[in-house]
Amino acid sequence: MSNEVRWRDDIASLVFPVTGHGAICAVHRGAFRTLLATEPAPEACLGYFRQFEAAFRAAASAKIVRKGILPGTNLHLTSRDIARKLLEDAQIANGE
Repeated sequence: MSNEVRWRDDIASLVFPVTGHGAICAVHRGAFRTLLATEPAPEACLGYFRQFEAAFRAAASAKIVRKGILPGTNLHLTSRDIARKLLEDAQIANGE
């Protein structure tokens, strides 16, 4: 599924389809700047997504539920949305 992810220069964002929602999720370069603590190139953003794809997809699903986003409605993730899932994954891995 990660081969469906791509970089869009026009909005300076990584985009990926949200399975079962019929929409696209965007993550702006600024979110990656926060997550990576550097000014990332598109290739670095794509690499980070691939490394933590499950967390990105879980964050999108959680935001859809939390905000009541209707099917077919595009959404975006912030660094906070993604960091929340990364932290949850780390806590689960540590048995917390």
